[in-house]
Amino acid sequence: MVTLVLTVVGDDRAGLVSSVADIVDAHGGNWENSELAELAGAFAGIVEVSVDVDRADALRQALESLSGTLAVTVHTGSATAPASVPRSVTLDVVGNDRPGIVREVSAALSARGASIERMSTQTTDAAMAGGRLFEAAITVTLIEGVEVDDLVAELERLAAEIQVDVSLSD
Repeated sequence: MVTLVLTVVGDDRAGLVSSVADIVDAHGGNWENSELAELAGAFAGIVEVSVDVDRADALRQALESLSGTLAVTVHTGSATAPASVPRSVTLDVVGNDRPGIVREVSAALSARGASIERMSTQTTDAAMAGGRLFEAAITVTLIEGVEVDDLVAELERLAAEIQVDVSLSD
């Protein structure tokens, strides 16, 4: 078996997921993990599929048939498992929206040896105060030797600087 990671983007409309799933199934693939969303009228997603090595090329070619509807890019996933299980922590970021929050938080995480495993962000209307509210849920993995306390200290420093609340949980 080989793992393929598909990225899909196109104008949002009914049936897009079904068309990708039909092709994966027709080629003996197994849809394992995915994150799919409608964003500003566009459909975007990432899908992890496993398929027999001898059927992977045919699956890639079949996915090209969606080119008028969806732009599909196929990447071969890594077959190697990590030597040790990395530690994961989750953090939530909330504050008044402004440009640069994601850049600053992601730079601080990277500088402390934290790799973003999953991130979800959104902006909403701040009901009582007016303006926009930025919210993010971020799961990170820490490389060996990185202390959670060091990460927390850096995030607390950053939170005060950019005026957001950051909460961390294991």
